[in-house]
Amino acid sequence: MRARLRLDALALAAVTGCVTGAAVALFEWVTRELLFHRLARASEGVQLVAPVAALLVAALILRWIGGGASPATADEYIHNFHQHDVPLDARPAPARVLASIATLGLGGAMGYEGPSIYIGATLGARLQARLGRFFAASDAKVLLVAGAAAGVAAIFKAPATGLVFALEVPYQEDFARRMLLPAGMAAATSYITFAAFRGTEPLLAVRGTPRFDFHDLAGAVVLGVLCGVGARVFTTGLALSKRTAANFHPLVRALVAGVGLAGLVALSYGAFGSGLTLGAGYDNVTWALDPRRAVGLVLLLFVMRGVATVLTVGGGGAGGLFIPLVIEGALLGRAVSGLFNSAASGSTFFPLIGVAAFLGAGYRVPLAAVVFTAEATGRAAFIVPGIIAAIVAQL
Repeated sequence: MRARLRLDALALAAVTGCVTGAAVALFEWVTRELLFHRLARASEGVQLVAPVAALLVAALILRWIGGGASPATADEYIHNFHQHDVPLDARPAPARVLASIATLGLGGAMGYEGPSIYIGATLGARLQARLGRFFAASDAKVLLVAGAAAGVAAIFKAPATGLVFALEVPYQEDFARRMLLPAGMAAATSYITFAAFRGTEPLLAVRGTPRFDFHDLAGAVVLGVLCGVGARVFTTGLALSKRTAANFHPLVRALVAGVGLAGLVALSYGAFGSGLTLGAGYDNVTWALDPRRAVGLVLLLFVMRGVATVLTVGGGGAGGLFIPLVIEGALLGRAVSGLFNSAASGSTFFPLIGVAAFLGAGYRVPLAAVVFTAEATGRAAFIVPGIIAAIVAQL
């Protein structure tokens, strides 16, 4: 009987993965292709106004459609995971997804993974609520976790990351262990479905194989320390912005934060010639990897991107924090790379180690951080130094 239940759970996890992969592909296409790519080609004036509109529209959607729902996405998954007898409330889902589209599509500095996790978790939870007879009472959250894994796997084109992240983030004692197979099945089928619509190009466009020697392992330790400190400052800023924003009306904080984001866009044009503080920031990695970029400018962008994310969160934007941590780590790694005169200097080695360390420290997911960096770039040569840096960043 138990084996039959397990097979049923795997089959339903596969269905969850396919549906989530298609849903996330649609979400990304609307947000990134229809909205953000057009914004990126628009005039500087339009880009100045867009972040203000992003936060105001998101606030109105959450207020009018969501009935005053919070902008939380991935946090809702984590919170509900630990409520063993409480199903995930799907009623605010349309509003949160629409608010995420507005936030990210119009230039808010957050990530696509938060809404993707939430989409998958909601779909999985709803499917299990309807087909609960196929699950044992102790497996009440199986498709919730499977859906979350599917969402991450799809948006990052990284099925192993989806599996590890969905189990590592909310992990509580050994509750998640029996969810491993369904989560893995959902992650795999979601990736295949998403790739059928959106292709298999790695998330982060890096070229070449990063070379390193034992001297660079010391650099990984130094970078791990810096990323640990930087991630703590970043997360402290996020917490402070949330507490401060809670004292104001949603429209007021959206307007104030939006004006701040507009100011950062203007500063970005003055310093870099383009609006690098807009959106999730994937283009920041390509920009920073150019060896002609001065370290001072890279550090300036590092600070500005951090401030942009803090403002977006404080303004009530809906989105994820995984990718902002990735971008911060890549920028800090690029800035540090000039300190080490070795084979790795001038390559992608230190930026990618920075991704693993900053992400691992900020989200407290060292394993998922290293796996993500390998999958999202298609480069596995730095896994050992990446693990070292990620561990040091946790200390």
